[in-house]
Amino acid sequence: MAPPKSDDLGQEAKDLINKNFHFGTIKVEGKTKAKNGGEFVTDGTHNTDTGSITGGLETKFKYEEYGVTFTEKWNTDNLISTSISIDDKIAKGLKLDFDTTFKPNSGKKTAKVKSAFKHDYIHTTTDVDFDFAGPTVHGSGVFGYKGWLAGYQASYDTANSKLTANNVSLAYSDGDFVIHSGINDASKYVGSIHHKVNDKVSAAASLSWQSGANATSLTVGGKYTLDGDTFIKAKLDNQLRLGVSYVQSLRPGVQMTMSSLVNAKSLEQGGHKLGLSLNLEA
Repeated sequence: MAPPKSDDLGQEAKDLINKNFHFGTIKVEGKTKAKNGGEFVTDGTHNTDTGSITGGLETKFKYEEYGVTFTEKWNTDNLISTSISIDDKIAKGLKLDFDTTFKPNSGKKTAKVKSAFKHDYIHTTTDVDFDFAGPTVHGSGVFGYKGWLAGYQASYDTANSKLTANNVSLAYSDGDFVIHSGINDASKYVGSIHHKVNDKVSAAASLSWQSGANATSLTVGGKYTLDGDTFIKAKLDNQLRLGVSYVQSLRPGVQMTMSSLVNAKSLEQGGHKLGLSLNLEA
């Protein structure tokens, strides 16, 4: 099996610590699928801190015979995005994406060409952001062998002839646990570990340190599956912010998530948040 791409190294810990927590928001998302294979996603989010309401619509059509996927998105910021993807047709393991965005209010346009190639021991990506001043090129590669994963990611701004990202990472996976570490731009050091203790319990920890700023961040989290329809998650960081999430499948295609954030450093001063999410799928 091909290794993950560079951005997805350590994804197990990221998902456990970040997913299913919707602090300070009320979110509703609906997914439907037509008989011809077309997929439609509609979502709306209310930010309880600012009172703002945002929404979006996504349509996706797959033409499996040709390996082509056409996706179009629109949101309440009046941003229109279009993506055409060709997967496994030009060459085995090769995927090409052509992405564009357009903002009618300002007339601003962007375009990006992305490519990814994966094989048994390697996963590479090359993306080009087109700009009138000069394109920015992003590249990454991950090599995997016997559970070990070594990755490198870089970005180069051709307009300013400058390397804007220079990241290296190393990970090891062995069945029920994954360890990941990385250095970003020779100044930020990150690491994470994810352990699936058993079928019901998983735990993760994430650490980052910024050189020169003396800024350290540590977050630990856990997930406990109550039954096939319910699980709970909790996380705590070094600022004593405690997050708890309760996820319940009310019926097939209906999932509700309730989450809360408690600032244990200043219980009396506030700063606590609640969140609610409802996912509908048909």
